[in-house]
Amino acid sequence: MAEKKIGLHTVKLKNPPSILSTATIVGPKEGQGPLKDYFDIILEDDLFGEKSWEKAESKMLREAVRLAMNKINLTPDKVDYFFAGDLLNQIISSSFAARELGIPFFGLYGACSTLTESMSLAAMMIDGGFADITIAATSSHFSSAERQFRFPLEHGNQRPPTSQWTVTGAGAVILGKEGNGPYVTYITTGRVVDFGITDANNMGAAMAPAAADTILRHLKDTGFNAADYDLIMTGDLAKIGMEIAVDIIKQNGYDISSKFTDAGIEIFDLSTQDVHAGGSGCGCSAAVFAGYLYSQFMSGNLNRIMIVSTGALLSPTSTQQGESIPGIAHAITIERSVGI
Repeated sequence: MAEKKIGLHTVKLKNPPSILSTATIVGPKEGQGPLKDYFDIILEDDLFGEKSWEKAESKMLREAVRLAMNKINLTPDKVDYFFAGDLLNQIISSSFAARELGIPFFGLYGACSTLTESMSLAAMMIDGGFADITIAATSSHFSSAERQFRFPLEHGNQRPPTSQWTVTGAGAVILGKEGNGPYVTYITTGRVVDFGITDANNMGAAMAPAAADTILRHLKDTGFNAADYDLIMTGDLAKIGMEIAVDIIKQNGYDISSKFTDAGIEIFDLSTQDVHAGGSGCGCSAAVFAGYLYSQFMSGNLNRIMIVSTGALLSPTSTQQGESIPGIAHAITIERSVGI
């Protein structure tokens, strides 16, 4: 029997890895939002000096990793593994960044759930004794995502109220065997959940059932409830998906509403920035966690949080063939000190 597994779908890390450093890069619109003071770099131009949005996204990811390493004087040869992914076909933002970084690379595709997917695997690699230092990172870009998943921006299509604004941003998290915290302590791996949503402009509704499923399984496996957390944050549900997830969880006997928020709501000001339901994208939860939440841990304002990045597992091909949009969500617990 797996000795670190608790309940049906959760692992409790026996040697929780410490977060050693983080870094964030975001676009101009994100830099005008309420969390602007917590990002390392705010771009003036979302092309970032490159010739395409895709090249700009890869550069954001690469430079976020380098910045996180520079903060702790870490060189690439000291990193055992690099876990990263993004929204683009063949995860080109991540793989091209890995080409430049020269670190052994695990390329991942979890759509917008990739932050907690990559941190889960990076943490388990250290806890299992296979690595001393790992890096988890992800990125997204509004313009590259729109080009791939929805419609050319040049069309100027009207966006429905349910739509979300893909965050232009990248976040990198460095984990180490030794460190002073905060620590990754629990991991609940998501299942693919599909409630039959087919509207690519209603991603929050498509992902909400998967988020609720993972949160419920995490709470049942660990024995925790909302009162045990300072904060429970999903990645990309935004306003509509967040409301759906709260309702599903409440119907199953848990009320997390007093501790619950979503990165897609936190990163933008919904009243002044035209983002409709809120933010989304791999860079959404990555920028909010690696920027704002990590700083709150370092300031002593947070003790234990659950991060649940949420992903919609669609592709242009599946959409064109009339498929529904499956969702997935991965949860991790992060604690300022072990055993609180």
